[in-house]
Amino acid sequence: MEIDDLTPAETRVWRAFATGTLVDFRAADDEDPSDGGAWGAERTVRAHVLRALLLDGPRAEGEVPALNLAGVRVTGVLELQYATVDHPVRLRHCHFEDVPRLYGARLREVNLSESVLPGLVSHAVRVEGVLRLTRARFGGTVRLGGAEVTGSLYLESTRIHAPDTEGPVLQLNQAVLGADLWAPGLVARGEVRLDGARVTGTVNLTDALLDRPGGTALKAETLAAESDVLMRNAEVRGRLELRGARIPGRLDLSHARLANPGGTALRASSCVIGELWLRQGPVVEGVLNLRRTQVDVLFLEPEVVPAWVQLNDLTYTSLIPHEPAERRLPMLEKGDSYLPFIYEQLTAAYRRIGDDDAARMVQLAKQRRHRRTLPWYGRLWGHLQDVAVGYGFRPLRAGGWLLSLLAVGSVAYGLHHPPPLKPAESPDFNPVFYTLDLLLPVISFGQENAFAPEGGYQTLAYVLIITGWILATTVIAGLTRTVSRQ
Repeated sequence: MEIDDLTPAETRVWRAFATGTLVDFRAADDEDPSDGGAWGAERTVRAHVLRALLLDGPRAEGEVPALNLAGVRVTGVLELQYATVDHPVRLRHCHFEDVPRLYGARLREVNLSESVLPGLVSHAVRVEGVLRLTRARFGGTVRLGGAEVTGSLYLESTRIHAPDTEGPVLQLNQAVLGADLWAPGLVARGEVRLDGARVTGTVNLTDALLDRPGGTALKAETLAAESDVLMRNAEVRGRLELRGARIPGRLDLSHARLANPGGTALRASSCVIGELWLRQGPVVEGVLNLRRTQVDVLFLEPEVVPAWVQLNDLTYTSLIPHEPAERRLPMLEKGDSYLPFIYEQLTAAYRRIGDDDAARMVQLAKQRRHRRTLPWYGRLWGHLQDVAVGYGFRPLRAGGWLLSLLAVGSVAYGLHHPPPLKPAESPDFNPVFYTLDLLLPVISFGQENAFAPEGGYQTLAYVLIITGWILATTVIAGLTRTVSRQ
């Protein structure tokens, strides 16, 4: 391209390229680039001029060339598909009239921060350095699927609003980032897709707003983040999909608002997570799905748990904060069926910290929940075990029943001695030991076989014998269950 073909604004840009000097066309530091459509020729640069600079611009000995602009209106399509650019590209506070096309390009540092663009096409782009889209505003899809960035991708306070887009507004599926995905304050009106992405550092979505009511707001199936995924104070309106994610650090949803009424709010099934934090936020609006997930530390506050949870095969080493069993048990009742495993997991968590009373309460709740799945005769036997000895977890209750029955029998037979079967051979009658003979099916004090009550006292004797057998059977069943569990 001949220098004579350039406008005065383009000439300034051309001459500054060889030394990487910043060319700032802004009238004020706080001007809004969304008004760039009205900027005149004095600050307008054609996209094909920028392309020519990047591919074959002038050089200066001892200098590092760079495209370093601010406050420019870019007309036409910046077409760099499959291009190899060895210079930094910094186009800050700029206004793009057409979508830049960087598909398959090989670039150095790219900085489009604070710019306004109708979209970005950058599938399979490779950036040797960082890709900065900080506080940029997009009116269309940002396509970075399969991108490879050796450094970090910066999306702090970036806004993406593509109302006419059917697919994701931000595509990062299969992207590979050598450092962080740094996006605190990101606002995305539509689906954000991170399926299969690999992030060496941290995924930071603190204070982000992901807005797609009734659909999937964040789709990050099989995401692999080698550090943390931070979503503190984030607001997700729609489904948060993390199935199969691998997060060895912390998935932090502290203070987050997850809302997908009538659907799944958080699906983190089949995941491997170091720490999962759901705390100090409003109750989740929608289903919480943690099926088949492995978590080392589950930081889950009861106040956050929604009305419907799916915990099939969820495993965790520790559960914090430490809460009484009465506060944790309602969570286990919010599924659609009886799942013994979830009770065993909670029991194990209490036993690890030495809270045996809470562990026993969870096991008792498990038996009661299981009872509801049995036929009528099984439920009847279960009620007897529960009333008698609390399924073996409340053995002192059996002692209370025995003492009460012993008192009733002793008083009744003390006031009315049953006649002896063989008066000459019978021992002296003792109402206490006679009642014990009736209640205890194994031990014999020689009283029961020596005396024969009549009328109502004989009926009382039958009641005591039957009750004694029931108590003995339930105690043995409960103790057997407890010992085998130990």
